[in-house]
Amino acid sequence: MGLSKDFLWGGATAANQCEGGWQEDGRGLSNVDVCPAGPDREAVIRGEHVSLVCDGEHRYPSHEAIDMFHHFREDIRLFGEMGFKVYRMSIAWTRIFPGGEEEEPNEAGLRFYEEVFRTCHEYGIEPLVTICHFDCPVHLIEKYGGWRSREMIGFYLKLCRTLFVRYRELVRYWLTFNEINMILHAPFLGAGLLFQDGDEREKLKYQAAHHELIASALAVQMAHEINPENRVGCMFAAGSVYPYSCRPEDVWEALKKDRENYFFVDVQARGEYPAYAARALEREGLMPVMEDGDKRILKTGTVDFISFSYYNSRCVSTADSAESAEGNLFASAKNPYLTYSEWGWPIDPLGLRITLNQIYDRYEKPLFIVENGLGAQDFPDENGNVADDCRIDYLKRHICAMMDAVELDGVDLLGYTAWAPIDLVSAGSGQMKKRYGFIHVDLDDEGNGTGKRMRKKSFEWYQKVIGTNGEWARYGAE
Repeated sequence: MGLSKDFLWGGATAANQCEGGWQEDGRGLSNVDVCPAGPDREAVIRGEHVSLVCDGEHRYPSHEAIDMFHHFREDIRLFGEMGFKVYRMSIAWTRIFPGGEEEEPNEAGLRFYEEVFRTCHEYGIEPLVTICHFDCPVHLIEKYGGWRSREMIGFYLKLCRTLFVRYRELVRYWLTFNEINMILHAPFLGAGLLFQDGDEREKLKYQAAHHELIASALAVQMAHEINPENRVGCMFAAGSVYPYSCRPEDVWEALKKDRENYFFVDVQARGEYPAYAARALEREGLMPVMEDGDKRILKTGTVDFISFSYYNSRCVSTADSAESAEGNLFASAKNPYLTYSEWGWPIDPLGLRITLNQIYDRYEKPLFIVENGLGAQDFPDENGNVADDCRIDYLKRHICAMMDAVELDGVDLLGYTAWAPIDLVSAGSGQMKKRYGFIHVDLDDEGNGTGKRMRKKSFEWYQKVIGTNGEWARYGAE
């Protein structure tokens, strides 16, 4: 047994981390454009530091990113050279509706993405499109408060209808929201939420999430009506949570954290609020306001498949003596049985197999790994070559674990898109030096460099993995 012959191998990016061209062709200002690099970034993406303008004191890496806006043909050609079957990318909302509530879309933005999709098809690459990847027009944040307002549902659905109709013949695979559970950890990034003194922050997060869940369900129905061949998935930040010890309190804490991760996907996949979540929200006074018909909308708008990001597992302890792990927006205890990346993320290939099995057991719907990769510094030699053996080792072990989940455990998996096929700006840190790609981009954290694209050692390695439908990861030499 092996992976199916139509398994979708590829890579994944996000518009705000690679595209650039932030003011070109009528594009409007988005929440991601006002998230600076440097020490203030985390407070901004959490909604704790209110800033809806770009000042002269900070650098905003998404403005130029790696300038894929002008290089997409070159970049997609390189993806095609690797043998990609699928390319996961996202739409910049403000490139289509600059302020979010215009009557008519921006034609220049629509033409741009049409060219991107047609270029993908030239190389036999299927686009997998994230409609909203941490992207909210600043105008909608200023006027409505972002996703705290139910008005956002209508603006989002107008975007969806525009995309589904315009690209009916070009795109079949869609994701409604990226890492929807990140609303709880980075609410400005995930939902355009800003907090003022006196705000009930946790209640606002769950209200915003409810609005996104309703929007997602309605988008699924719309996509199917416009083109019955459309397949629409949800997407969340996954990674199983381990108890630090076999103390029952640690086991219970791990179960609660897993449920927190799964909550929104439970709604998107099953069509209703799970009992554990409803009870907890009612008990803690956090139950969102619902309108008549919301339950029916959720029930009739369930997703076709479950997609997720996996970078690492987590570990939780109820004891104060457990050492904390750094480097992630998710709080975690340090797992003594794992090694860690230079950014403090645990490396756990078996955790991917565990996560795949847990998700498939829970939902029994097709799965799609749409982000997995290692953030690490690259050190080009005098000829510009990058021998990124640490990245190859990380991906090799994770891909083998993924194949075990499919071949030995029976998990139904549609595809795998590595994060990221090309170096781009890190969403968490805003850095370029935290690199993920198979393609090196000559730019530093300050935006200095030529922007030249260069194949790394991992480029040829991944090319062979795709060409052998995964077998090179298991049996091939590095």
